[in-house]
Amino acid sequence: MENFKAPFRGRSLLNWIDWTPAEINTFLDIAFQVKAESHRGEIHQRFVGKTIALIFEKRSTRTRSSFETAFGEEGGHPVFMSTADIQLGGKESVQDTARVLGRMFSAIEFRGYKQEHVEQLAKYSGIPVINGLTDSYHPTQVLADIMTLKENFETVKERKICFCGDGRNNVARSLMLICSKLGIDFSIYSPKELFPGKDIQEICAPFAAASGAKITISDEKSVVKGADCLYTDVWVSMGEEALKEERTRLLSPFQVNRELMNATGKNTTIFLHCLPAVKGQEVTEDVIEGSASRAWDEAENRKHTIKAVMLGII
Repeated sequence: MENFKAPFRGRSLLNWIDWTPAEINTFLDIAFQVKAESHRGEIHQRFVGKTIALIFEKRSTRTRSSFETAFGEEGGHPVFMSTADIQLGGKESVQDTARVLGRMFSAIEFRGYKQEHVEQLAKYSGIPVINGLTDSYHPTQVLADIMTLKENFETVKERKICFCGDGRNNVARSLMLICSKLGIDFSIYSPKELFPGKDIQEICAPFAAASGAKITISDEKSVVKGADCLYTDVWVSMGEEALKEERTRLLSPFQVNRELMNATGKNTTIFLHCLPAVKGQEVTEDVIEGSASRAWDEAENRKHTIKAVMLGII
């Protein structure tokens, strides 16, 4: 793999809408290969002479750590930029920032609020752009989630993932999208007030029809029955801290606990969480620290899938 040629060189990953199931599986294949290399202690230098601008409007543990270590250990030079460091969207427009960075870097990663900003970076920079999270989508997270599912069940088609909690958030939306592409049955267990928007349902419908994936959205606990994976996220997303009291009231009945895990009717059901977790709120400590939890494998897989994406497009 030392003379690896990026199969999708020059493309951007803004969400999974424009990527085929075969292309997504190619990223997964690369991710499994680089994880195996990492566990064998191999050192490769596939990004020598390359640079990536890492733009972070939102704080991060896993995304920043994954991009910096994956790019750096391959011999590339990552440059971290917070909103305190650059003029993005303030004194300088996103378009102008994109034009400048496009002349200096090999690629750009953006983690922030507006999906339109990552799309503008891709449009005007002329180099590959990776969405490290926006309010609308979190594509690198769900690629790691599918890798973790695949590690546990080998084949993922027709497996069942149930997301429990805020069905409108970026992770729930992205899971619905990638599952609809890959033929994975996906359900959301959520209060009606937090059902996902019609926009994402309409985007996913034709992909699900093509792959055979079933999409179910319900506030009834019975929706978790048969799930191979229960997944949750924090009740209050970044930027919505003022809604904490209301979200806690709405989402408390949808906590992932031992009773909900048992309600799947399967003793092989795993638990996933994109982290950070507020133990005792969206998930009980005995579940996230228990034998069904794969949250820490999932966190490690963020690095391997992000490296796979960068190897694939840069």
